[in-house]
This record gives sequence, structure tokens and C-alpha cells, in this order.
Amino acid sequence: MAWTAGDPSAAEALRRGRILSSGLYLDGVPSSKAPVVYSPAYDIEFNGIEKQHPFDSAKWGRVRNFLVDAGLLQDDRIIEPLEASEDDLLVVHSESYLSSLKSSAKVARIVEVPAVALLPNLLVQQKLLYPFRKQVGGSILSAKLALERGWAINIGGGFHHCSAEEGGGFCAYADISLCIHFAFVRLNISRVMIIDLDAHQGNGHEKDFGSDGRVYTLDMYNSGIYPFDHVAKKYIDQKVELDGGTKTEDYLEILDKALKVAESRFQPQLILYNAGTDILDGDPLGSLKVSPEGVITRDEKVFRFAKDQSIPLLMMTSGGYMKSSARVISDSIVNLSNKNLIDIGTHCIEIE
Repeated sequence: MAWTAGDPSAAEALRRGRILSSGLYLDGVPSSKAPVVYSPAYDIEFNGIEKQHPFDSAKWGRVRNFLVDAGLLQDDRIIEPLEASEDDLLVVHSESYLSSLKSSAKVARIVEVPAVALLPNLLVQQKLLYPFRKQVGGSILSAKLALERGWAINIGGGFHHCSAEEGGGFCAYADISLCIHFAFVRLNISRVMIIDLDAHQGNGHEKDFGSDGRVYTLDMYNSGIYPFDHVAKKYIDQKVELDGGTKTEDYLEILDKALKVAESRFQPQLILYNAGTDILDGDPLGSLKVSPEGVITRDEKVFRFAKDQSIPLLMMTSGGYMKSSARVISDSIVNLSNKNLIDIGTHCIEIE
């Protein structure tokens, strides 16, 4: 049974019941585990079909490999999430939207790979949508870990183009919206800030929280690329539109100013940081010119912004369409540890 728009109180009660009965929060995670969430099931291997999209569908596993090879993490300290179930997804999505994903042609349009339309949906569910659902579980769990530990990183997620009723841009499930609704009910918070620094506008979560004063959105993106969602733009609390080709020094200066404005306008209890690496110079879709060192500095600025105000922060890795993205993400996490902005319990490590 899906909640209905006709009775808001009944809809909210049903949403709340689903959240309270969910097992995604994994009670009793040992303190020996680092608040870093990942599963080998995140990676998409689809008989080569995944290579028809520029997204590096093995990025998440390569980030994990780099972190382990660097000595920052061991496998037994990484937290593996559960898959988001249909009941979990119904917290935000309608039954009709989830049913539409049983059409391979629908999924093909969302992930922008036409060949997917020709495949049996059972295979699409197993090879493509299951990894997405695992990452959704990771994003939801990361909010709980952030409140408990002060920070958390999901080495995946950040599907910011998906809203309750519409997927797109390689985003089939609205993990950001789901994460926030779970946090409102289970973590007893009422003020969340989204800092979306992916190169693309985060139109999915903007539509879902457009009239919700509990959520403040800072979205800094290239205005000349997908999704050109003018309806969603109206819902952005703090819109920072960048010109294509913006370089590192200018990007970081604009970010500093934006964070100061955000600090003066809203005092959140949790920050969701969508840390897309498609701002990198050379990314085929982001069309910005930020260096790898600039991305590392960007992440440091956001984590420092949160830590200076004692606000828990969770990070999702979101977009990034070059093979180099995985190394940049791992180097950034190493830098955060070296700067004592996160505590993974290891000594200072040199970035290669």
C-alpha cells in the first residue's frame, strides 16, 4: 500500500511507520568500525554494457582499493550497508514510479544507455538497480553514523537527479531525499543543509524539498550543462551558478563566499555533502577546470565548515566521469584524515 496525496496525515503516518520498521540503520555497529560505508555490490559490471555510459561504474571499488592500499582503512573496518527494500523506497517514491522501473526501456532512459532497453528486466534489476539500492542503503545509514561519530562517508550514492516521481541522469532512486526523511524520524532532527557541489544542478532533491523549510540547499553548479531544470531552480535556497571553464582559484574563492552566506542563513543539525568530482578539469560532462588539488581543497573546506560549527556531516561521492576520479576521491579522504578533519584512527599518510 502506497501513501496517497488525498490524506496528508495518513500519508505521513504510513511514511513514519515504514521508517521506524526499517532495518537500514544497523543498530549495534561496533565502535571499531570506521564510519565509512561501502559494499563490493556497489560496482556495476554488466557484460560491458556499462561502458556505453561515460560514468566509471567501478569507481566506488577503486576508491576502496586506493584507501586500503594507502593503509588508511582495512576491510574489516568498513561498514557494509543493507539493500534498500521496496518498503524503504516507498518512504519517498510512489508505487507507480517503482513499478515503472520494471520496464527495461524506462531504466534505459534514466541511465542513458539505450542498450539496456533490450535486456530482460530481471537482469536489469540484478546488474544495475540492485547496486543502486545498496548505495541508497549506504546513504541512509551514513546519516545515522554521522550523528553518532560526527562524520561519515558513503563511497557511493549522491543520486541527486532523482526525485520522488522522476529519475534521470544515471539516478534511479532518490537517496538524498530518503536519507533526510529517515533522519527526521529516526534521528530526531529538524534542520538539514544540503551542500551540493557536483558540477550538475541537483534537481531531484530540490523538487522533493522545494516547500520544506527544514531543508536548506546550497547548490553550486555549471549553469550551461544538464539538467537545465528551471522549475527546480526556483526551489534552491542558495543558487550559485558557475560559468563553463571556471578554474580552480576562482572556484575556491566562490565557494568560500558561498559557505559564509550559508553559515549566516541557516543553522543545520546535519549536513549532506554531495561531493561530485565531475568538476575536474577534463571531465567530459562537467565542463569545469578544477585541478585534483582543487577538489581536495574543496572537500577540506566543506569538512572544516562543518567541524568549526560542530555539525555532523555525511559525504556522498556522486558524479565524476573520468578514471582519475577514484584516485582524487581517495587522496581527498587521506587529506581529511591528515588534517584531523576526520578520525579514522591511523597515522599521517602521504598522498601519492
